Amino acid sequence: MVPTAIAAFGGWNDAGSAATDAVRHFADAFGAETVAAIPPDDYCDLQVTRPVIRWDSAHERQIVWPSTDVMVAHLPDETELITVLGIEPSFRWLNFVDELLIHLQDLEVDRLWLIGALLADVPHTRPFKVQLTSETPALCAEFGAEPSSYEGPAGIVSVLGHEVWTTHGVPTGALWVPVSHYVPNSPSPKAQLALITKMAELLGIEAPDTAQLDDDAATWTAGVDRLAASDPEIAGYVANLEAASDALDAPSSSGEAIAKEFERYLRRHGS
Repeated sequence: MVPTAIAAFGGWNDAGSAATDAVRHFADAFGAETVAAIPPDDYCDLQVTRPVIRWDSAHERQIVWPSTDVMVAHLPDETELITVLGIEPSFRWLNFVDELLIHLQDLEVDRLWLIGALLADVPHTRPFKVQLTSETPALCAEFGAEPSSYEGPAGIVSVLGHEVWTTHGVPTGALWVPVSHYVPNSPSPKAQLALITKMAELLGIEAPDTAQLDDDAATWTAGVDRLAASDPEIAGYVANLEAASDALDAPSSSGEAIAKEFERYLRRHGS
């Protein structure tokens, strides 16, 4: 089988670092090795994304630059999985897309899944549902992906997906997970786990090594529960989000019921 690539970028499309953590999880679980890297020189504002000083195993001081790394892993059936991890570039996005695509073409990738996470009005107490979108008809038919209806500012995930498919013809889709916006600054293992589970389903494999992540997600949820319980305003807000979420998920929900629930939500918040 020809390789599949999964890619995530730190920054605007990586709420709670869920997207990059999910791709890194696959890279680590399957022993991915770096085969190419795009250095930051032409694409990054190093005053925004600074290099990091670390000490290596030999106790020598190293400067780690924020590159985009292309890695190759082998799934249990020996199929190659290409993982791409980097940061959202600051400059020359289309040149960045072209340079990354050269590496993917060298590896004969015929499918690219882009991973993203966004802050949203979702309660932390309910499952984080991954949305699958694609501009590629074949992926929509095979995986039930839907064309995105989003209009507005775009991140590198959306730009890369559009350009790789429309300009270069490589089938491309995206996995998006919502992250509770009232917990914006902490890593979100629950969102990460949702992405890993969905990606494993698309790859036709079991989600790798998630026992610790299951525990981390439970601990994260319990921690946010305590935060909400200590603040009546947050507790009330979460309860409203839960009611709206449950109404949307109810088997009897209709467009009219959803609209009425949304109107109630707006009234409660004085809109």
